[in-house]
Amino acid sequence: MAASIPDDIFFASITEINQKLKAKEFSAVELTKAFCGRLEQLGPRYNALALSLRVPALKAAKDVDGDLKRERYRGPLQGIPFGAKDLLAYAKHPTTWGARPYAGQVFDYNATVLNRLTKIGGILTGKLAMVELAGGPSYRYASASMTGPGLNPWDPTRWSGGSSSGSGIAVAAGLVTYALGSETSGSILTPAAFCGVTGLRPTYGLVSRHGAMALSWTLDKIGPLCRSAEDCGLVLHEIAGADAEDPASAGKSFYYAPQFARDLKEVKVGFAPADFSEWADPAARPDFTKALETVRSLGVQMVETKLPEFPYGPVIGTIISSEAAAIFEPLIQSGNVDQLADQKQIAGLKAGLEIPAKDYLKAMRIRSLIQDAMRVLFDDFDVLLAPARLAPAQKITQPLDRPSSDRPTPKERGLTALIPAGNLAGLPALSLPCGFADGMPMAIQLVGRPFSENLLLTIGKFFQEKTDWHKRRPVLQG
Repeated sequence: MAASIPDDIFFASITEINQKLKAKEFSAVELTKAFCGRLEQLGPRYNALALSLRVPALKAAKDVDGDLKRERYRGPLQGIPFGAKDLLAYAKHPTTWGARPYAGQVFDYNATVLNRLTKIGGILTGKLAMVELAGGPSYRYASASMTGPGLNPWDPTRWSGGSSSGSGIAVAAGLVTYALGSETSGSILTPAAFCGVTGLRPTYGLVSRHGAMALSWTLDKIGPLCRSAEDCGLVLHEIAGADAEDPASAGKSFYYAPQFARDLKEVKVGFAPADFSEWADPAARPDFTKALETVRSLGVQMVETKLPEFPYGPVIGTIISSEAAAIFEPLIQSGNVDQLADQKQIAGLKAGLEIPAKDYLKAMRIRSLIQDAMRVLFDDFDVLLAPARLAPAQKITQPLDRPSSDRPTPKERGLTALIPAGNLAGLPALSLPCGFADGMPMAIQLVGRPFSENLLLTIGKFFQEKTDWHKRRPVLQG
């Protein structure tokens, strides 16, 4: 019976659950029934669930039980229930992209990442809610989704972050063990930070996007939101790899190998004190300061730095607007774009068609200068460290384009533009919970050179061995 699944299992790590499955403490079917029930009960309450996949999930769980019975072990993700952002195609089931015009859309194939996970016995229990069209050029309200605003499990009056809103909620609330999200400019790091989970944005091209909705061909990345850095490593190990179906595939695999980690005493970490002491929300500063000291205590060399001077926001905004408008041109020209929930999103997509080619090309040229400048910066550093978000999640009614504070802008820019800079350069990033402000989770981000995920995960793992922020659970309502 599914009732035999203890509550702690909903918040257990991938390795813990896999070991219990192997030890026959419960079956994969029992585990899957319990997770499906929780996802179906609590998912809609937080606007996190796009589609329950109970029937195929139970069929897959039965197959896993057969394998376990015969001691056919396929790795730590075997039998583990997970969720996927609803921009990933799952054959013969709706893939709505969070948007009303695509409510009835059904594909006859699976996204590559889903095939990779189900092949090794991963159990997909549901498609998770997202901001419509993954946020498009821009949106004004948290309610920019067919399923409504993503409600934060720590406080349902606040936002979960976008555009992988359902993925952040589902992991934080114990509705799935891990979830897949996507990032174009902040859509994994933001919900991970706001919901108090660990999120990994892989290097551009490391994970196939075949079967995923495109928002920006040159920026989109798929990655995991998990309980811990270690879990992120286990998931990335399976979803990374070459794919001829994705023209941007880097053709590289990823092997999670913490046992071969570099000595952290050799690692140089760049940071800007102003990010933590001046830019950060005052309520977050005490825990940010402790997080800095914890990273320092790992033995790394901490050196002050700042980002090169570039208009990161306008550059990434021009690229996303131009590419999104080209991708969604049929939606815009047909007039169906007016069915979207957010007026700013509608206006942004329409305006994207008017961007002159010279402006897009100029943005791409500046982008290449940014990539060069980041490469030079990483000659001196192995990792950059900054707050993942400077303030806790805002109220769901608050316009997202409103400044989060009326404090004067600090003189030193520091690393505050690290999310757009890191995405423009295709760099990997890891968001780690590091404390609370106003009762809401806060997080730091680590950014590294291309394909340095193992180093980021090593620092994350050691950080999480010294802290317990990633083990905190929200008190769920209802």
